[in-house]
Amino acid sequence: MKRSVIFLAAALAATTLSAKDEKGDDETLKPKFTPVGTILIDGAVYASPQKGEFPDGVALPDARLGVIMNYGKWSAKVEASYAYSAVTLKDVWMQYSFNPQNFIRAGLAMQHFGYQNSTAACMKVTMIEPVSNTVFNEPHMLGVGYYHLADRYFLTASVHAEPKASTLIVAPDQLAREGYGVRMRAVARPFHSDGVMLQAGMSGAWLTPQFTGTPDTHDSFTFGANMPTKVTLHKAIGATVDHARNQWKFTPELMGAWHKVALESQYFFSQVNRRDAFPAYRAYGAYATLRGIALGKDYAYNMALAGIDTPGKGTLEWMASYNYTCLSDASSAIYGGRLSDVSCGLNYYFNRYFTAKLRYSYTHVWDRADAAPVSLNAVQMRLQVIF
Repeated sequence: MKRSVIFLAAALAATTLSAKDEKGDDETLKPKFTPVGTILIDGAVYASPQKGEFPDGVALPDARLGVIMNYGKWSAKVEASYAYSAVTLKDVWMQYSFNPQNFIRAGLAMQHFGYQNSTAACMKVTMIEPVSNTVFNEPHMLGVGYYHLADRYFLTASVHAEPKASTLIVAPDQLAREGYGVRMRAVARPFHSDGVMLQAGMSGAWLTPQFTGTPDTHDSFTFGANMPTKVTLHKAIGATVDHARNQWKFTPELMGAWHKVALESQYFFSQVNRRDAFPAYRAYGAYATLRGIALGKDYAYNMALAGIDTPGKGTLEWMASYNYTCLSDASSAIYGGRLSDVSCGLNYYFNRYFTAKLRYSYTHVWDRADAAPVSLNAVQMRLQVIF
C-alpha cells in the first residue's frame, strides 16, 4: 500500500512540471497530464426504532486524487482514495485507442455491467447508489476490456479477476486460485439528442467462485450491502453461498428522457450453481428512478458512458426512486434478507465541479436469518467536488 501511495504522489507531482518532449510517432508530440479528484462531505440525521444503531453525524466518505496521462493514442490513469481511515487504489489502467470509437483498456477499472456501473458511485443522481447495484455488481476489478462507441449502439466486453485480486496479497502458488469472470454490456440507443433520449440494454456475466484464503474453501460467493447511507456503516443484507460451482447473472436496463424529465431503471437476477447436489441459489433486485429539472436546460446525453450527462451550471434537479432487493431464497435455505428503499431528493449544480445534494429515504429490511427487521428514516446532505 505504501508503494501505491508513493507512486501516486510521484504521478501527481508530474502535473506541476512542464512536460518534456518525447520522441515517438510524432516528433512534436508531448504528453499531457491532467489531475483528477473527488471530495465528498456528508451529514445525516436518522429516525428509527433502532436509533441506537444509527447516530447522527458527519463523515468524509471519499476523498480521491489522481492523474490522467494522454500521449497520442495512448492514455493512462492512476487514482487513489482515502475513506474511513484507509487508503485504497481505484482506477489504475492503461488504454490504447484505435480510433475515437474503439479502444482497449487494461488494469484496475470499473467493468461495465448495467447502467449504474458506467459511472462512479459518487456521481449517482440518487446520492447513494441503488442497493441492488451494490449487491449484484462488483467494484473496481483487474481486467482487460474492449469498448465500442457507435452512433446507434454501445458495446463493452471484458475478462477480469475477482475483486479481491486487487487488494489481497497471496502467495505465488495461490494466484491461480483467484476467481475470474467475463461480462459484457450491449446498448441500443436509437435516440440520443439533447432533450430526447431512449436506450435499452442488456448486460450479462459469468464468474467462478471467490478466493477465501485456503484452497479447500475456494467455493463460495458473498453478496451484501450496507444501509443506503455513508455516515453510519450498518450492514443491511448479506448472504454467503457455499459449495458454489459458478455464478451467472444478467441485468436489462432502460433509460428514456423527454426534455426535462427522465426515467432510469434496471432489473438484476443472479444464480449460483452449486456442487454436491446442493440446490442453486437465486437472488434478484430492481430499481426505478424518476428525475427532472426544475431550473435549467434539457438533459444532455453522454456518448462515452451511454447515459445521461451531468447537468450544467445552475441546474436544480429533483428525483424520486424506489429499490427492492431480495437475498432470501427458500429453495436453498439461505435467508440473506430483503430490502425496500424509497427516496426523494434535490440536487443543485453550482458549476461543472461543485454540487450540493439533499436526500430523504425510508428503508426497511426484513427476512434475515437470526436478525430482526430494521426500519430507518434518513435525511442526508452532501457537498461534493469532482474534477
